[in-house]
Amino acid sequence: MDPSLAALLDGIGPRLRRIRQERGLRLEDLAESTGLSVSTLSRLESGKRRPTLDLLIPLAQAHRMALDHLIGAPPTGDPRAHLTPHRADTRTRLDAVVVPLTTYPGRLQVFKQILGPSRGEPVQVTHHGHAWFYVLAGSVRLLLGGSERVMSPGETADFDASEPHWFGPADDRPAEILHLFGPHGDRF
Repeated sequence: MDPSLAALLDGIGPRLRRIRQERGLRLEDLAESTGLSVSTLSRLESGKRRPTLDLLIPLAQAHRMALDHLIGAPPTGDPRAHLTPHRADTRTRLDAVVVPLTTYPGRLQVFKQILGPSRGEPVQVTHHGHAWFYVLAGSVRLLLGGSERVMSPGETADFDASEPHWFGPADDRPAEILHLFGPHGDRF
């Protein structure tokens, strides 16, 4: 076997253990969410069992990570990120386009957002995690709990996403932000 491939395979177990421990999960927790036995997970992490796709895919899903990030696969040679814009969740009554800049769900996520006009009164939302954004262009209106702020290019917001919040353009022109979100409460 190619020595670099052998090194990659040998490194998967310790990498799986580190990811699990960084997320504060016990083997029992991961076994419950993946359907894999504690024994299988333990043998994978210790290198006593070779990783296979039928074992790695449930782990990637449980950790909400792309498979190549989960195993630490080497780069393919193409460093370009292929960005896929999509429309944002409409429950906040905001017309927005989100461009993910990172591709590893479940960890720190970075987006560019183009915030269009709101439809009706803003609806504040709450969810787990920590949010930070930087205003790139336009003016952004931030509702955070009972307070309201209007932010200009170059200003940042940093808040616990479990506090009721909403943000969108402060006027009838679109605004652009760089948005970082830590789903596990990660701060920046």
